[in-house]
Amino acid sequence: MTTPPRSTSAALSFAGVADAYERARPGYPDEAVAWLLAGDGGDHHPQRIVELGAGTGKLTHSLTGHGAGDRTVVATDPLGPMLRHLARTAPDAMAAFGTAEQIPVRRRWADVVVGAQAFHWFDQDRALPEIARVLRPGGRIALAWNLRDERIPWVKRLGRLIGTPEQHTDPTLDLLATGLFGFVEQAQFRFWQPLDRDRLHDLVTSRSNVASMDDAQRQQVLADVDELYDGYGRGADGMLLPYVTHCFRAVARASADPDDDGDGLVDPPTDDDSDNLLIDFR
Repeated sequence: MTTPPRSTSAALSFAGVADAYERARPGYPDEAVAWLLAGDGGDHHPQRIVELGAGTGKLTHSLTGHGAGDRTVVATDPLGPMLRHLARTAPDAMAAFGTAEQIPVRRRWADVVVGAQAFHWFDQDRALPEIARVLRPGGRIALAWNLRDERIPWVKRLGRLIGTPEQHTDPTLDLLATGLFGFVEQAQFRFWQPLDRDRLHDLVTSRSNVASMDDAQRQQVLADVDELYDGYGRGADGMLLPYVTHCFRAVARASADPDDDGDGLVDPPTDDDSDNLLIDFR
């Protein structure tokens, strides 16, 4: 398996820009969320969802929103400032400290494990077996990224100003290489994010590479972005920034387990309140 380089300091830099992240980062189109959660035939309604790297809850509130019914969503993130926002924006989710490498839920509990804008931060050699551990047989991993559509010239120019770091945004080979997941499906969804000057500033400063700059570098980047914004030509209406949401999903294969009796299922726990004991801080 090819594991992309990870930068712990870059990931942790989000803690200092949580407010800007919440104000300016886009959410996810309803169609994309429905696709991520749907199973074969599009008629599956998962009731137990784990979200990894949930951040401030940009996806979480959609997972717990209209039509969720009695769905349980455990939304994890390793950063307290992010989780504090998440608890406010998605109060129906269970917010928990956790990482993809150590997920705080029971084995084979989840119908779906979701990661939005997060998979490239994972230590995949550890995270993918851990994700498979918490998924029931037939459960799914679902991954998504919002990427600016830099086929459009002015968006490409914005990318040159603020940086377009290479990200590992196609997990297909990594998922298949483990033998833990089946065929990887893909889909894309387009949307546009309205931005005024202040929200564009927040969007830029919420980026990990900009957050790690010194003040002088950051102010120069913002000045360059202001020049682009002034020349955009939309006046008081601001700008519409185009995105493409790249989505992937794959079914977890049944795997050998010490408690497996050979039928691909695990015997349920015997304690009376086992169905409510979701968090297992091992």
